[in-house]
Amino acid sequence: MTYPTPARTNTLPLAPGRIEVEPAVLDDLRDRLARTRWFDAVGSWENGIDIAYVRELAHEWRTSFEWGAWQDRFNTFGQVVTTVDDQRIHAFHQRSSRPDATPLLLVHGWPGSAIEFIDCIGPLTDPDAHGAPGAPAFHVVCPSIPGYGFSGPTAGSPWGIRRISSAFDDLMHALGYPRYAGAGGDWGATIVTDLARSERAPSLTGLHLTMPTGLPPAPGESEDLDDFERASLAHWDDALATGRVNHVAVNTFRPHTTAVAMNDSPAGLLAWLVDMCRSFTVYDGDVEEALTRDQLLANATIYWATGTIASAMRLYGLWAAQKAADPFPPYVTVPVSVSIFPNDIRRWPRSWAERCLNVVDWEVLPAGGHFGSWEQPELFVDAVRRSLGR
Repeated sequence: MTYPTPARTNTLPLAPGRIEVEPAVLDDLRDRLARTRWFDAVGSWENGIDIAYVRELAHEWRTSFEWGAWQDRFNTFGQVVTTVDDQRIHAFHQRSSRPDATPLLLVHGWPGSAIEFIDCIGPLTDPDAHGAPGAPAFHVVCPSIPGYGFSGPTAGSPWGIRRISSAFDDLMHALGYPRYAGAGGDWGATIVTDLARSERAPSLTGLHLTMPTGLPPAPGESEDLDDFERASLAHWDDALATGRVNHVAVNTFRPHTTAVAMNDSPAGLLAWLVDMCRSFTVYDGDVEEALTRDQLLANATIYWATGTIASAMRLYGLWAAQKAADPFPPYVTVPVSVSIFPNDIRRWPRSWAERCLNVVDWEVLPAGGHFGSWEQPELFVDAVRRSLGR
């Protein structure tokens, strides 16, 4: 079957956006952190989060972290807010001054937020001012997924992947971009790929994915994999065996059980997010080799201030329901370029992706993990320019 696509909304209300977290929210955050009931640590990372490390982070979050600096930085970019079916959707919208710029939909993933692209918006929209004169330029639209961050919690009828991808297509059309490219990893890759499988596919000029979907070979079918691909599959098997991706089961089947704790305790939220950020980027290494403390705390602040951890987790169950209803979605004919970050938690072989996607370019980048655009913005920007620039 073909999973149903919502009818296009030809007119959306568009208003200028601005990010402002009320001081009382930050005061409450610091008060709750000060009253955290910690327990004695046993070991370091072998039982999940390193308690000594997260206590240090929580102390820094309470005493010295400057949300205002991040908020000011966010507000240097253009922003737009709209409403689709009574759901707020926030997006960064930065137009390029270049007449040949390509409209680009950038979509973040889990457990991140639109912050993943904060270092990419400037270079993509204005390459001349960022050391790349003459490089391809883009009009960037970077929304927060409904239920995540600046789009706020979802309520009422479910916001699954097809509804989200259709809403983002409506937003692009409302902003004056009837044809555009799409890019993302994690949920972002899922959302723009879903758009390419839907009746909205003619809107897309191409896709750039950092975590593409894929299908394994049929039983008995031989496959010629290179050393990196074999190591990638072994890495994923180890992640499954050691619980590095156990969030999938929790988020799919029991999201509210853990969300009650994380929505009430910023220390608990921080522990959950940082443990996953580590596993998804450096695995057993030092998370600060991939992301700074300030980046980790800014992302946690977005989840905390917007109260979106529960609705963000619910997306997993909704995606599972869509896959169950449509287990064999159509092949993507839109041209797809893939850039694999070598430390990402899941890295399917090219042959797996080619069973689902019209792959026209494939590369393995020299560094970076799950949050490639956030960890290695220069590599990500260059890859997008190569694959989607005119």
